[in-house]
Amino acid sequence: MKSFFKNYKDSMILLGSIILGGIVGIIFGEKASVLKPFGDLFLNLMFMIIVPLVFLSVSSAISNMNGMKRLGKIMGAIVIVFLSTALIAAVIAFIGALIMNPTKGIDYSVIKKIITENTNPTEKIKHLGILQQIVNTFTVPDFVGLFSKNNMLQIIVFSILFGISTTMLGEKAQPVAKFLDSASKVVMKMVKIIMYYAPIGLGCYFAAVIGELGPQILQGYLRVFILYIILSVVYYFGFFTLYAFLANGKDGIRTFWKNALTPTVTALATCSSAACIPVNLETTKKMGVPVDIAETVIPLGATIHKDGSVFGGIMKIVFLFGLFGKDMTSISTIVGIILVAFLVGAVMAAIPSGGMIGEMLILSVYGFPPELLPIIAVISTIIDAPATMLNSTGNTVCAMMVTRIVEGKKRVE
Repeated sequence: MKSFFKNYKDSMILLGSIILGGIVGIIFGEKASVLKPFGDLFLNLMFMIIVPLVFLSVSSAISNMNGMKRLGKIMGAIVIVFLSTALIAAVIAFIGALIMNPTKGIDYSVIKKIITENTNPTEKIKHLGILQQIVNTFTVPDFVGLFSKNNMLQIIVFSILFGISTTMLGEKAQPVAKFLDSASKVVMKMVKIIMYYAPIGLGCYFAAVIGELGPQILQGYLRVFILYIILSVVYYFGFFTLYAFLANGKDGIRTFWKNALTPTVTALATCSSAACIPVNLETTKKMGVPVDIAETVIPLGATIHKDGSVFGGIMKIVFLFGLFGKDMTSISTIVGIILVAFLVGAVMAAIPSGGMIGEMLILSVYGFPPELLPIIAVISTIIDAPATMLNSTGNTVCAMMVTRIVEGKKRVE
């Protein structure tokens, strides 16, 4: 029990402050807006640090990466398995969100007001061709444009290129790699310090939001949580079983479920994919996964493969689309939502504070004001435990599938 409270203490405090803020907003209504400056203080602190955080985290993670040295069949199989399962997770989550719309019946007129208040009236909307839109999505015309929190994807592209360049130079760039690693840790310590204020900041901001929107938005969060639990159960029992079958038929199913309990319980208890690495390594070896494959798939999967985070990305995007009454039925929109959620879950998970950066990426890509960050940050908090379970336990069955591709039929025992 002590271990449980230790692992969940921060999440429980944050969730408690959000609930308290919601109660204050319901009781005092629009008068609760007097608390908004305390919430704005937290947001501004986070916005202030987001650009150096993204650059240093991404570039440092790539320039100091040691787990990518194994190439050939293992890395090829990992790419195939990770991409396939993440995309399947995104499609399943989107279908579930369409069936059970979490924002149905919510009056989003006040939310639209937030958009209007935070949009520059002199800014002209340009209708660009698809190729020019792609160019503008991934690049900026001037280096100074990278210093804006509104250009998250462009910052990430620059950071990836910087990290790859540092890695390719090898020993010559070791001082740069060490600097990036140290600077990243310094910025992460700053984030940790700022997060001490998070319960107060988010609680006050949420009180103001609820005061303006009313308790109806709480119904939306409840629907998101229920939907996430339903999807998690379906994916955990249904698709993990399918993946195990693809790995080694009926024997694969028996092998997986015989050993799945320990990594599942560990994930729920620790709420940390990184903390599950030792247990998952031991479990995959019991599943018959060769040591070299297990020791490549599990650490790598803990950073860049998180199907539960993909689920969360879909929930956040759909939640915002629902609040603003945006259409989600066109093919281009559906494909875009799935790809952005895939990026949020599969790529953003590779770096510290990936959840927050992923949320900023969603806001940036779809043009939502950064002030909406707390609204979708709440979703991360309420789905934390089941998301970790899918993220972590999913990597064990992925190790089985990688073994099937690399070693051939009947290798997993």
